[in-house]
Amino acid sequence: MTNKISGERLCPLARAKSTVQIALGLPVSEKTMNQIFGVANLQDLSENKVAIGRMILPALEKATSFMEKRFSELNLDGVSGFWILEVQLKGVLEKWGQEPALKPLSLKVENIVKKLLPLITRATIYLKLSDSMYFKEFQETLKPGFWNLPHSWSQTNTSMIYSKFSNSHPFSEGLSDSCMALLLGTKEEGLQPCTVTDVCRELMTKPGCMGYTLSHQLLYFLIAKMKGCSDGLFLQSKYYMDILCANMMALNLEIEQVGFPFLNQDLFMENIMFCGISGYSDFYKPRWLQIILTWQQPKEGCFGKPYDNRKQLPRVGKDQQQSLRRVKRREKGFSDGCSSHKTGVAVAALGGFLYHSAEHSPTITKAR
Repeated sequence: MTNKISGERLCPLARAKSTVQIALGLPVSEKTMNQIFGVANLQDLSENKVAIGRMILPALEKATSFMEKRFSELNLDGVSGFWILEVQLKGVLEKWGQEPALKPLSLKVENIVKKLLPLITRATIYLKLSDSMYFKEFQETLKPGFWNLPHSWSQTNTSMIYSKFSNSHPFSEGLSDSCMALLLGTKEEGLQPCTVTDVCRELMTKPGCMGYTLSHQLLYFLIAKMKGCSDGLFLQSKYYMDILCANMMALNLEIEQVGFPFLNQDLFMENIMFCGISGYSDFYKPRWLQIILTWQQPKEGCFGKPYDNRKQLPRVGKDQQQSLRRVKRREKGFSDGCSSHKTGVAVAALGGFLYHSAEHSPTITKAR
């Protein structure tokens, strides 16, 4: 198997060994991962998809088992992550359908999908009872057909990274939610979808933002795209999404550089989830897939506090805590260390890795 980037070739024995390591969840070098991800012919493409599937599907099976036990306790953000995963897995099945080598893995994907839909339906009932107002505003994002997957891909443009950052006026999550509800048409009776107020325009296009503010701004434009909003502000949606994902990529690289502190893992995966479903392929880095898989709690199948020592948090400087701080949504943690939000963004990020590999080789265009 020849790596189209380096030209190096994995011999059949080495390729088989690497595939076994992946299937067992054992570490694989980044060089080998790049050789697996970067493939040159149709046979190698199928082998690549098998290797990636064997790496990701066991983690998704464990996460689905977690949802089977805890669906009544998940918050809306957690359920949304599993809903996006369900859409991604259906997209994978469409791409894998014509490849005999992928039949065994397709059966595994089908099994996960069959479990997810009734679980999401049941979880939605509990959401409506536990937080009816919040659910009313965002229930459309849990409806079939809302989330659409990318079929063409861009890469982030480093020239769009902010040169300076704004520290004025803390980001208001309540206002952000209201702006998104206006797009969805669920904020008030009689208001048309895709409504943009001056306050929302200012909030969602404000430059120099950091941390979770970036992902909230991107989600605003992503919801507009899924809702079909295309006039006014949204004539420039691609431009703003390019800027936001360029800065979210820079942030992820910063998180990687400082060793993936526990407090920033949720944000790291949320950035992959949202920019991935927005069509930015460079978020699907092989080394990032490997590190995310190590964050799953092997027994519970969820994502949350570090498995090896849940009482010990990493040392994170005050400046970093400020720039990467969590803009709280309705987060819900569990006594066993599991996190609803972190599990939701994790499964959607992993589903994105799988879908992107199924799309291989996609059309790549540089962001303008």
